[in-house]
Amino acid sequence: MASTQPCERLSPCNGTKMDYAEFIKYVDITKEDIYRGTLEENRERIRVKKEATVIKNLEKIFDATLRIANKKGFQAMTMRDLSLETGLSMGALYSYFTSKEDLLETLQSQHRAMTRQIFEKCVGEAQACSLKLRAALKAYLFMSEVMQPWFFFSFMEAKNLANPEREKTLAGDIYSDMAFAEILRQGQTEGVFVPHDHHLVAGAIKALLQDWFLKRKKYAKLNIAIDDYAKLVLDLVEGYLTPPRAPA
Repeated sequence: MASTQPCERLSPCNGTKMDYAEFIKYVDITKEDIYRGTLEENRERIRVKKEATVIKNLEKIFDATLRIANKKGFQAMTMRDLSLETGLSMGALYSYFTSKEDLLETLQSQHRAMTRQIFEKCVGEAQACSLKLRAALKAYLFMSEVMQPWFFFSFMEAKNLANPEREKTLAGDIYSDMAFAEILRQGQTEGVFVPHDHHLVAGAIKALLQDWFLKRKKYAKLNIAIDDYAKLVLDLVEGYLTPPRAPA
C-alpha cells in the first residue's frame, strides 16, 4: 500500500506540478522495492539471509561500482577495488556476486527495471498527449539526476560492454526513444502537435535531456537548478510542437 501513495502525491499525470522534490519521494520508495525484487530474483545465489542487510549492501556495492567505473572504466575495475571502496571483504562481495560480470548483469538489470517502472508509471497516469509528453520529459530528466552515475555509465560504457549486456543497454536506450516518438505520433494524429518527423524530434528531445547528465558540472557552475532546466526543455519542445493560434 505504501508504495502507491507517493505516486498519488506526485500526480505525474499533471506535468505542470511534478517537480524534482516530489519526484525524489517517489523514487526513494520505488528504489527499495526494486532492491527487494533483486533479492527475490537472486535469493538462491545470495548467501546473506537478512533482507535489510542485503538491501543496504546491494545499494552500497552498486553505487561503489558506478563511482569506480566512471573514474577508470568498468573493464579496469577489479573486485579488490570494489572491496576497498565499499569496506566489504572479498568474501562478503562474493557472497552476493560470483564474478564481476555477474555484478554488472545484476546492476544493469536492476537499474533498467527501476527506470522503466518509474517512466511507465509517470507517463501511464497522464491522459492527454500534451501531459504525457510533459510527464515523459520530466520523468527521464529527473531519473537521470537521481541515477546520474548509472545514466553516465550506460551512455559512456555501452560500446565497451560485451554482448549480450551491450545489446541490452542499447535496447534500453532505444526503448525511451520509441516511447517519446509514440507520444509525438499520437499527438500529431490527434492534431495536438504540429506534424514533424516524430523519430527525428524524439532524438532531438533525448539529446537535450542527455546534455543534463553528461555535462552536470557545467550546469552546477552556472547555478542552474534541474527544475529550471526542465522548464527550459519544456518551453523549447512545446514551442516547437504547439500549433499556431488562429488569428482572432
